[in-house]
Amino acid sequence: MVLHNVKMKGKYSFQYMEHLEITDCELDTKDAFWHSRNVTVKDSIVKGEYLGWFSENLTLINCRIIGTQPLCYCKNLRLISCTMEDTDLAFEYSDVEADVRGHILSAKNPKSGRIIADSVGEVICGDAVMECTGEVVLRADGKKGTACVPGRLKGIA
Repeated sequence: MVLHNVKMKGKYSFQYMEHLEITDCELDTKDAFWHSRNVTVKDSIVKGEYLGWFSENLTLINCRIIGTQPLCYCKNLRLISCTMEDTDLAFEYSDVEADVRGHILSAKNPKSGRIIADSVGEVICGDAVMECTGEVVLRADGKKGTACVPGRLKGIA
């Protein structure tokens, strides 16, 4: 299924969807992409709380992501050149590879993978119910990031 150039407002959008491709859309929706599989979103605005929870193979490319607690409990989550606004408690228990341009309010207990961002307000590691080894890395200026593993700090130039 393909969705192109659509403006949409709703709840539980694309829940349980499989093999979906979305481009140039504006989505204002709560709980979008819950339990979805093999979804790619490109050049779009995705606004709403609890985005993508429990999704598998969700890829966001050049997207503007807005809202609280996005992208938690995901398997094989990929963000490529995305921005995040008002995104607190992001990535909890997710297997993630993310390149975020700009600031993330907070990232919490990423299960595995690497999140690269220009800045992160807070990396929350603790009270995890499973092993969390995901790294949060800050880009440029010699700043250092952290992983949810004691003693591991990362920074890239």
